[in-house]
Amino acid sequence: MVSKKKKSDNRRTYLIVLWSLFAAFAVAVYLLFYGITKEWFGPMPSFEELENPKTNLATEIISADGKLLGTYYIENRSNISYDELPENLINALISIEDVRFYEHSGIDKRALFRVAFGVATGSSDKGGGSTLTQQLAKNLFPRGENLSTLQLVIRKFQEWVTATRLEYNYSKDEIIAMYLNTVFYGHNAYGIKKAAETFFSKEPSELTVEEAALLAGVVNAPTKFSPKRNPNNALARRNLVLKRMSENNCLSKHDYDSISQIPIDLSRFGILDHNSGQATYFREYLRGMMNEWAKTHYKADGTPYNIYKDGLRIYTTIDSRMQRYAEEAVREHLSKDLQPTFYRHWRGSKLAPFALDSQEDVDAVMTLSMKRSERYRVLRKAGMPYDSIVANFHKPVPMTVFSWDGPIDTVLTPWDSIHYYKFFLQSSLMSVDVRTGHVKAYVGGNDYRFFQYDHVTQAKRQVGSTFKPFLYSLAMQEGEYTPCTKVPNISYSIQLPDGKFWEPKDSGRTMFGEEVTLRWALAHSNNRISAYLMKRFGPQAVIQMARRMGVTSEIPAVPSICLGVCDISLYEMVGAMNTFANRGVYVKPIFVTKIEDKNGNVIETFKAEQIEALDEITAYKMIELMKGVVYEGTGIRLKFKYNLTNPIAGKTGTTQNQSDGWFMGITPDLVTGVWTGAEDRSVHFKTISLGQGSNMALPVWALYMQKVYADSTLNISKGDFTKPLTDIALDFDCDKYDEEQNATVTPEESEEDEF
Repeated sequence: MVSKKKKSDNRRTYLIVLWSLFAAFAVAVYLLFYGITKEWFGPMPSFEELENPKTNLATEIISADGKLLGTYYIENRSNISYDELPENLINALISIEDVRFYEHSGIDKRALFRVAFGVATGSSDKGGGSTLTQQLAKNLFPRGENLSTLQLVIRKFQEWVTATRLEYNYSKDEIIAMYLNTVFYGHNAYGIKKAAETFFSKEPSELTVEEAALLAGVVNAPTKFSPKRNPNNALARRNLVLKRMSENNCLSKHDYDSISQIPIDLSRFGILDHNSGQATYFREYLRGMMNEWAKTHYKADGTPYNIYKDGLRIYTTIDSRMQRYAEEAVREHLSKDLQPTFYRHWRGSKLAPFALDSQEDVDAVMTLSMKRSERYRVLRKAGMPYDSIVANFHKPVPMTVFSWDGPIDTVLTPWDSIHYYKFFLQSSLMSVDVRTGHVKAYVGGNDYRFFQYDHVTQAKRQVGSTFKPFLYSLAMQEGEYTPCTKVPNISYSIQLPDGKFWEPKDSGRTMFGEEVTLRWALAHSNNRISAYLMKRFGPQAVIQMARRMGVTSEIPAVPSICLGVCDISLYEMVGAMNTFANRGVYVKPIFVTKIEDKNGNVIETFKAEQIEALDEITAYKMIELMKGVVYEGTGIRLKFKYNLTNPIAGKTGTTQNQSDGWFMGITPDLVTGVWTGAEDRSVHFKTISLGQGSNMALPVWALYMQKVYADSTLNISKGDFTKPLTDIALDFDCDKYDEEQNATVTPEESEEDEF
């Protein structure tokens, strides 16, 4: 029998141990709370970190009409405030994750005892012990990987302390918002804002009860409960959330019964990445521009901005409606008209789609394309011999290829895939607001997922007759010429420095030997009259004119530039043509109006550079000249086929062998340029009737403007250009010369001269 003294000693020992453990625990918690245990237990978040928790925030690209075009991110996350959260989402989250959220101070003792009892008894229904605040602590300050059991226990204690400190520093509403902003929902969506966009293409405030319940349930296991990958699991999880909401009196029994029967609707699901959504080519161009900007702009701590982490908001000039119309116009013309015509045009040709003389020439082009491919670069870098690389390119592999009806999963050799892609014609478009220089629409190609070469700013192609307005501007600027000035339509030759003579040809002999007005000559893209003007002014003067109008590309000082033998980007050409509509003032096209930091503070604002390139009279003369292109020249199908009868100035362009087709269209509000052609210049139509700019590029412009004019919310005018206030006569009817000579002109007869 144990003596009373023995029992008393045991009890005293037990109490000492118990109180010692309690004291040790209290000391450990105290030290953890105040972050004094870094050497023993690892780092704890400081008060400064709790006040300003660091998360990777995506930079948002905002359109001029307030729409989200895309993001740049490491984690696709954008924060929102509690006020932007719908009540049904908050109720769903609390019901499924932490029903006593408003009762505890970061640690739910009842939940902990439930978990402990479940572990001790082996119960299958242990329940969760982590509160929302604890989960937030884990999200904000991740545990790390490969922790030992002891480290995991210590880390759990640290999370408890961090949760308590979060409760001390933030209100319950702020904690809910922070949690929803940090949690991962799967499919590249971090935070509730990106989740709502990804799953339902909505703002969080627009979520229905069933949508809110789905998103509240997904966070527990984003892959297991993904409605895209595991729809049955997702439906069961969503309905469990709805049931908990009903049990928590956030949803009536009747509403639960009806809503739980609603199927999950993912018709608007879309993963937000750089290959999808609107304006993909523009966003990629902007990415490079913003990375350069960030290198020279610094945050308060002295470090440069990072567009992938710092949650900037980039307000662009792009109008999402006009961007959509531009993308639709490119797709409509190429997929329904031009590409099918191109296939028929080359049907039966052994060398298709190459306009080359022999199979050897074709093989040379194909080999060069192989060497320029990413596959070749990777294999070469890995040290694979050339012969082995060639063999690799002739080995069939599974791949996904582009088609206008959607991506196709197939098996091809890489060599055959190169040949397959050679058939596709590309088109690009850029549209600019006349007065501000704001780029409203930007289409760099057919589909950025498959064709990542940007034909707006990256590509430079021969511009053909769209260069002629620079020459005519010089003539108008000198004062002695007007649109009605008459010049003999005869052959002109120019002596070159080597003593030889250059004499351009025209595809037709209409009006040959007669006097024609400059308006008629530009309207019909007459090469002889261009040679006459070039002989009169010389290449250097024309180049200087192009420079004043914003062209920075290299232009050779040779007479043939009057026919557009130089390579210029679409971006430069649109900016230059805008000078005519803007009364002689060149406005450098811009893409961004302002940049804000994550807190909404404006970091920088942007305005377009402006230079007076022409006098107002010259600019108006050029508008009148270029109206003739549309009224009776190579752009006449705008009126006959597309019923665009409002005042429009324009210029078509067709280059050697029809490799490039251009159309520059000018209205009082918008200047829009279109280029169409294949990526390889040896791929093109064999006839000028199919390959000229009026057939390849002009239809894209027409379809785009039809859609723009049909949208009354854009307020794009169909009115005429404003005539300058001057005593100089600016009524260029040329004694009705043009009307009399071209009364019988049809669209088929207005074929363009190539050089």
